Amino acid sequence: MKPAAAVAAFEEVLGQLGVRVRRERGGFRGGLCVVAGAPTVVLNKLHPAQAQAVVLAAAVREHGGADGLYLRPAVRAALEDAWADAERGELAEGADDD
Repeated sequence: MKPAAAVAAFEEVLGQLGVRVRRERGGFRGGLCVVAGAPTVVLNKLHPAQAQAVVLAAAVREHGGADGLYLRPAVRAALEDAWADAERGELAEGADDD
């Protein structure tokens, strides 16, 4: 799955989990936090889609995963691939290169 498509798909998954996604500019990587009592993922809009996909996939995992949700097989596979890459440290290092 291309990074831009993964970003859109992962945002949809987070929406199903009740998590908002915000895009902001700044000197931060992004991640899951609580804003005004609601779980929210803040993405750095200056980062490329691949880095944003890494942040979104991590947020899905931190929020409890997507086990109870129906996901298209390609989306579930992309999430699992992103999680496996993060465990190996592959994408986390590349995401901070910006």
